[in-house]
Amino acid sequence: MRVLITGGSGLIGRRLVRRILETGGRPVVVSRRADELRREREARDYEVVQGDPTSPGRWQQAVDGCDAVVNLVGHNVFGERWTGEVKRKIRDSRVYSTDNVVAAIATAKARPGVLVQASAVGYYGPRGDEELDESAPPGADFLAVVCREWEDASAAVDALGVRRAVVRIGIVLAPGDGALKIMTPLFKLGPGVPVGGDGGLAPARGRQWMSWIHIEDIVGILHMALTNPGASGPINGVAPNPVRNADFSRALSNVLWKPYAPWRVFLPFGPPDLLLRLVLGEVADAITKGQRAIPRRALDLGYAFRHPDLAGALAAVFRPQPASDAG
Repeated sequence: MRVLITGGSGLIGRRLVRRILETGGRPVVVSRRADELRREREARDYEVVQGDPTSPGRWQQAVDGCDAVVNLVGHNVFGERWTGEVKRKIRDSRVYSTDNVVAAIATAKARPGVLVQASAVGYYGPRGDEELDESAPPGADFLAVVCREWEDASAAVDALGVRRAVVRIGIVLAPGDGALKIMTPLFKLGPGVPVGGDGGLAPARGRQWMSWIHIEDIVGILHMALTNPGASGPINGVAPNPVRNADFSRALSNVLWKPYAPWRVFLPFGPPDLLLRLVLGEVADAITKGQRAIPRRALDLGYAFRHPDLAGALAAVFRPQPASDAG
């Protein structure tokens, strides 16, 4: 299987490329920094195409003859304060890259059979304790609107006879990267605390839900979406056991401090939501509110999670087992 991947040099993309190689596939990675990427050792095993997926260009010709396309492009949501310009980048990077991928598929002489399109559980908006499977309607806040437009931009491939799977990704747990890259140094400095979740000026108790997933499992779900003919429509890319923020903070505190102290280092109250909004701006709303998403579609398709529970997932991130010498 020849698979073109946009966003293939990011947190998820790199590991998906590795999985495709391990299963005998041939990745084609579109990158704005192709020359730099080609100098990396791992890139010797796959094709790299120069191009910016957010703009039309010669890179689109690489879609012709591919069996599948995976679109993972999107400006970092949590990388900086949400000014008007940053919000435009968050939205436009996702929608324009998808528009260009769809246009490339439409004009290809030998079209791919499947498009795996990234989205996020932010699609549902903040919904309190409501359990959200893939049939739940979209929310109305900024991220929900962006996700809806992102997904809608990919819908035109349906009329082209291309199978389309939309993977709504949760908080990805990966060693030294993603959300844990930001959280780990803070939790190592002192006791873990809940982050928001109660609104107003009251001390936060972390009651908002967090839909998380281990990096191995989100790669597994994306690969399943590529290879399983029954995988189409929205698929929640989350673990089957979402947790409240306070429980996540406690579990992270435990796994970080347990090697150094026999007690659990965790405080039950954190900074108020209004304080976080004052410091972080509008992006704080994406932190202090959450979704209780469940991966009903992935389970129905037969996906077996390697890390279904948070404690085991965090242990695998921070204390991975050494590779076996057997076989």
